[in-house]
Amino acid sequence: MNAISINKASLPAIIKQSSKSTKKAITSDASRQSSHTKTDSAGSKAYRFFKWLIPPVFGILLLIAIWALISYQTPNLPGPLKTWNSAVTLFSDPFYDNGPNDKGVGWNILASLQRVGLGFGMAALVGIPLGFIIGRFEFASKMCAPVISLLRPVSPLAWLPIGLLVFKAANPAAIWVIFISAVWPMIINTAAGVSKVPQDYMNVARVLNLSEWKIVTRILFPFVLPYMMTGVRLSIGVAWLVIVAAEMLTGGVGIGFWVWDEWNNLNVEHIIIAIFIVGIVGLLLEWALTQIAKRFSYE
Repeated sequence: MNAISINKASLPAIIKQSSKSTKKAITSDASRQSSHTKTDSAGSKAYRFFKWLIPPVFGILLLIAIWALISYQTPNLPGPLKTWNSAVTLFSDPFYDNGPNDKGVGWNILASLQRVGLGFGMAALVGIPLGFIIGRFEFASKMCAPVISLLRPVSPLAWLPIGLLVFKAANPAAIWVIFISAVWPMIINTAAGVSKVPQDYMNVARVLNLSEWKIVTRILFPFVLPYMMTGVRLSIGVAWLVIVAAEMLTGGVGIGFWVWDEWNNLNVEHIIIAIFIVGIVGLLLEWALTQIAKRFSYE
C-alpha cells in the first residue's frame, strides 16, 4: 500500500517532468528545422543570384574574346586592353573645356541628353493627347490612320533637311528629328490602349452622365496608363538611337558629333568607347522606364 501511495504521489511530478522534456525536444527540433530552413533559403537565394549572373557574364566574356580575336587579325582595330587604357585616360577628366570644338566627353553626353529630353518631352506633349483623341473618337481614328501609316515608316534622317530648312539652325533641327521619330510609338500605343477599354466602363459613364474630362481622368487614364508607358519606353529608345546619327550630320557638341570628330582624327579607341557609352546610356534610360512601367498592370 505504501509503495502504491508513493507511486501515486509521485505521478504528477513524473508527468510534469515528462512534459518539460517533450517541450524541450519539440523546441530543439523546431530550432533545428528553422536553422535548416534559413540555410536552405540562403542557399536558394545564392543559387538564383548566380543563375541570374553567370549567363550575362559569359556573354560579355564571349564578346570580349571575339573582339580580341578580330583585333589580333586587324592591326588597325584596337583590342580590349588598349581601349580600356584609353577609357581610363578619357574619363580621368570628362568635363574639360578648351573651347566650343574641344570639350570633354561628359559635356557631349549631357548635350545629347538635353536634346533627347527636349525632343522626347515635346513628343509626349503631342503624342499622348493625340493618342487619346484617336482612340476615343472613330472619326479622328479614320482621319489620322492614313497620315500615320504614310509618315511613320519614313527614316528619321530624312526629316533632318526639312528641319534645317525650317529652323535655319542645327540644334533645333536635331530636336525636330527626335520629336518626329519619338512621337509615333506614343500615339499608336496610347490609341491602342484607349480602343481596348471595355464597353461596360463606357456604358457606366454614360449612365452616370459623366463629363468627357471625368471619363478621361477616371476611366480612360487608369486603364490606358500601362499601354502609354510602353509607348514612352519605346520612344525613348528611338530618340536616343536617332540623336547619334543626327548629331553626326549637324555638328556642334554631342556624342554623335564627338564620334565623327574622333573618326576624322583616326582615334578608333575613342570611337569604340563612344559605342559603349551610347549603349550603356540607352540601357539605363530603358531600364528606368521599364521599372516605372512594371508598377502598372494590364489587368
